[in-house]
This record gives sequence, structure tokens and C-alpha cells, in this order.
Amino acid sequence: MLTHFIGGLPVAAGNPFPVHDPVTGAVVRQAHEADPEVVDRAVRAAREAARDWAALPVGERAGWMRRLADGIEARFDDLVAAEIADTGKPYEQTRTLDVPRGIANFRAFAEIAAQRPDEAFHLPGLLSYTVRRPLGVVAVIVPWNLPFLLMTWKLAPALVTGNTVVVKPSEATPGSAAVFADVCAEAGLPPGVVNVIFGYGASGQLLVEHPGVDGVTFTGATRTATTIMKTVADRVKPISFELGGKNAGLVFDDCDLDRAVDGAVQSVFTNGGQVCLCTERLYVQRSIFEEFCVRLASRAQEVEPQPMISLEHRDKVLSYYALARSEGAKVHAGGGVPVFNDHRDSGYFVEPTVVTGLSEWSRFNREEIFGPVCHVAPFDSETEAIDLANSSDYGLAATLWTTGLDRAHRVARRLEAGLVWVNTWYLRDLRTPFGGVKLSGIGREGGTQSLDFYSEPTTITIKLEQPDV
Repeated sequence: MLTHFIGGLPVAAGNPFPVHDPVTGAVVRQAHEADPEVVDRAVRAAREAARDWAALPVGERAGWMRRLADGIEARFDDLVAAEIADTGKPYEQTRTLDVPRGIANFRAFAEIAAQRPDEAFHLPGLLSYTVRRPLGVVAVIVPWNLPFLLMTWKLAPALVTGNTVVVKPSEATPGSAAVFADVCAEAGLPPGVVNVIFGYGASGQLLVEHPGVDGVTFTGATRTATTIMKTVADRVKPISFELGGKNAGLVFDDCDLDRAVDGAVQSVFTNGGQVCLCTERLYVQRSIFEEFCVRLASRAQEVEPQPMISLEHRDKVLSYYALARSEGAKVHAGGGVPVFNDHRDSGYFVEPTVVTGLSEWSRFNREEIFGPVCHVAPFDSETEAIDLANSSDYGLAATLWTTGLDRAHRVARRLEAGLVWVNTWYLRDLRTPFGGVKLSGIGREGGTQSLDFYSEPTTITIKLEQPDV
């Protein structure tokens, strides 16, 4: 049974709820659901810790970030096990990406914050300079697809800039947040600086509407984000949203085709397509369209299926497979549920799927599916490719496959997306901004952009007396 972590102590309060293993469908743990009293207690603990934490020099807070990174390393195996139990991810991915990125997030933001200069401006007889103050108490709401990676991606900049936090992980994936709470306690982090509560969306709603919360950072569905915006509007709380995507990939006929197919396999099917950066729309220049489709479909049939996070999400993805057929799609690979003839048949799997033949304005091509599936369509010109890519209401990420240097620069800057990868996918420099446009989000995370969100500038201006000469 997972308990909340409030003021440095475990708190067992609220009704228990089950957490399922997506691989088998079995219940792997239970957690307490935060009610209004629990949420209020967590926010009050964060507020009580806020003044002393904010008063620490940034170098000391950076030191705490490094200690937390060391603590994650010490509990590495426990975090891997918790993440796998909740998400069903492959062991290799979890131990080489998810948990190491958590460590890297704390260490990277420790360095970025400690080395960040202040601004000062001089005029005759006048000195103006800026200082940055933390927001205060930040609500950190974490999704289920990359729970530990994305939690630490938010926590590190929030904490190093002097905020205290209340974290609510997804009800589907609370395990790694519980282990991280232990890491905080073991490191001796001052009580109340990090608080962790568990629960469904109702618990998250209680958190974001609490008057003691000064800012909200959220990664997840656009529909949920609009609810949060309405909730915090009256108090004009700062918000940072990283939301969904209907990401496009452009494949030009001057590309390295082997590399482009490999990249498409990775960007469409990684983690069962349950990454906000995954590609769901592929546009391929007509001269190589048929060959590309044949090769991608063949590779899709070789991909090891990954479980969807829940039975409900599996059913949602399958409903889009049925929708594609009803809208007239040609299914080149997948389109159903795999049969393993073992314990996985009770899990939440769907087949990696490739389809063609749909209109750009079909529901299948307009709505985010968040599964291992893509639609492939041909294009004839560079301008057409750009227009197709930009036709979505979303704008998180895009991929571009070409060996033409001029084309790479020319096309990339015209794509309406927060991130554009050329001849690669998913590579990240933690110092660069991360986020989307249109329905894919508000604000940016990463590097100094994160530090800017979690702190607010105050300008101080001093009139300098001119000495008599």
C-alpha cells in the first residue's frame, strides 16, 4: 500500500485504489486516494517550508539537487522495478532512459541554475538590476507514459529556483513517485519541500484549485489542461502545459531511405506509441511512397508489441483502428490485438499498425490516438509537404528526413512545431527549450526557460548620487 508523503512523513489517509500491471492486467499495488483534507495538509506543509527553502542561496539548493541525484542512483534498481511494474515498459528502456534521465535532470538543472548570471543595466546616475523570486508552492501533475522522467524534469527546475512542491502522479503509475519520496527522506531534504499525494483526477482538481498553490505545471491531455486553465483563471496562477500532439514526419526522396525507415519505426512505435513526441502522420514524397510503405509495414510486423497503460486506453486505440477501417483506410500491418498464448493475453496489448488512404480531414488524421499507429500519405512538392504537416491543430514535434542541407534548414523553420528533428528523433539537449504550439501547450520547459517559469523577476532601480568633483 502506497502512502502519501507530506511534511517528510508517510500519511495513510483516503480510500485505497488499485494499480494494474499493463502486461498481465493483474493488480500490482494499491495506493491511498487524496481527499480534500490530505490535499490541504500537503499544500500547508509546502507553504510552511517555502520561506526557508527560498532563502537558501542557489548554490545550496543546487547542492541538494546533486544529493537527490545521488539518492536516485542508490535506489536505481527499486526505481526501475517500480516503473516497469506500473507501465509494462521493457527493462532495457527503463534502465537506460527513464531512470538515468531522472538523474541527469537533477544534475543538469543544478549546473544551469548555479551558473546563471543576473542582469544589470547602467545609465548615468542610475543602476537597474533584476532578481528572481520563486513562485512559491507549485502543483506538479505528472502523466503516466514517462512518469519518473517527466516528474524529475519538472521537479529539478522548480526546486532549484526555490519553490516547494506538491506532486500528484497519475493514478496508473504512482510507484516511482513513492520511491522518490523515500529518496527525499533518505537524503534529509527539509520536510515539506517535496510532498507527494496519490489519486485520480479529482485529487488533481483539488490541488490546482487550492488557494495555497501559486503555480501549476502539467503534462497530459489537452482536454484536462483546458479544465485546469478555467480552474486557475480567477487567481491568475502561472501555468506551464506540455500537451498532446499529432506529430508529422516528412520523408523526401533525397533521404537515406534505410535511415528514414529506421527512424519512422522508432518514432511511431517506441513505448507503444505512448510518447507525446511519437509520429502519427507520415508524409512521403510520391516517387518513394510505395517502397516506403512496403518497408515500414514489414518492419511494423517485426516490432515487439508494448502494452497500453490500461484497458480503457487499449479500447480507445482499438476504436481508432475500427474508425480507420470505417473511414476507408487500407491497413498494411496490424490493426488488431496480438495473441501470445501466455500471460500477456490478459494484458493491454494492441498490434503496431500502418494505414494509408484517408483524407487529411478524417477523424483518424485529426485526433491524437497515442498508440502504435501511423497514417502514411504521399506528397509531390516541398510546399505541399509543409502545408500538410502544418494542417493539424497540434504542434508539438516534427521529423524531417532529407540529405539536402538547404532543404533541412528551409523546411524546419517553416514547420509549426516546438521541436523539429532532422534525420533523427528523440535526441534532447537538456539546455534547449521543450514545448509545443497550438493545442500542444503553453510555455517551454528545459534550460533557462524552465527557470524562467518557476521564478518571477523583480526589477530594482537605484538612483546613484553623483559625487562632487
